[in-house]
Amino acid sequence: MIEMRRFALNRITCPSLGLEDFFRLAVELGLSKVELRNDLPGGQVVDGLAPSRAAALAKACGVSVITINALQKFNLKSARAKATEELKRLLDLAQEISCPAIILCPNNDTADTRDAKTKVAETVDALKAFAPLFTERGILGCVEPLGFHESSLASIIVAAETIRSSGQGCYKAVYDTFHHYLGPDTEHDIGPHYQVSTTGLIHVSGVEADIPKESYRDAHRVLPGPKDRTFCREQIAHHDRLGYTGDVSFEPFAAEVQKMGKGELAAALKASIAYLRG
Repeated sequence: MIEMRRFALNRITCPSLGLEDFFRLAVELGLSKVELRNDLPGGQVVDGLAPSRAAALAKACGVSVITINALQKFNLKSARAKATEELKRLLDLAQEISCPAIILCPNNDTADTRDAKTKVAETVDALKAFAPLFTERGILGCVEPLGFHESSLASIIVAAETIRSSGQGCYKAVYDTFHHYLGPDTEHDIGPHYQVSTTGLIHVSGVEADIPKESYRDAHRVLPGPKDRTFCREQIAHHDRLGYTGDVSFEPFAAEVQKMGKGELAAALKASIAYLRG
């Protein structure tokens, strides 16, 4: 059974809530860990608050921020200069709010014409280039494969290989149950070909829509429950059996979740937690 202390709440679950209300929702659920984002309306990770004020607010509410999500297109060499400047800003903010990790998302674009070898090479190169920035601040970079067909990094096995090839110790992988289900790897690969010691965080969501797997998009990602088609609970259990003891964070993108009232959302999250712990 997953211990409650391991659950976290990603802000994409309820993007309309102000920062303090978001923190308090987590506490009401019995959670003490949250993830913030830089892709919500307005683009303000801490709602325009001074970082010191946001940090004090988190402390007063009794929560810790475990990641900021995310540096986008981190492995696209043509966008390296822009990504570097964005990363510096995110790292500065992470330091100020005592956040230990930044999520790194790969280029996910149908217009990406790079071949597979180039994509891997540019991913390794990016990890090497960014490593001094992470290391000097003592912050972790969490590489999150996206399982979509157009993703430049869809495999968690390849993600782990690029981390090893970079030779840097400031990186972990994010295992996202939705993206793993869509991606090229199978559960049989987790263990023999991918070591769970590489995982720094698990993102969880479910899909209940009766549509072909290849049609799954972020808009279909709901809270995991008995009707989930992605085997989210089974994926987590498999990871845990292999020795994973880290955090498990809710990351549903579906509007039907995001538009719930606070009370309804709290009830739905409690039900989802119970399901995953069952």
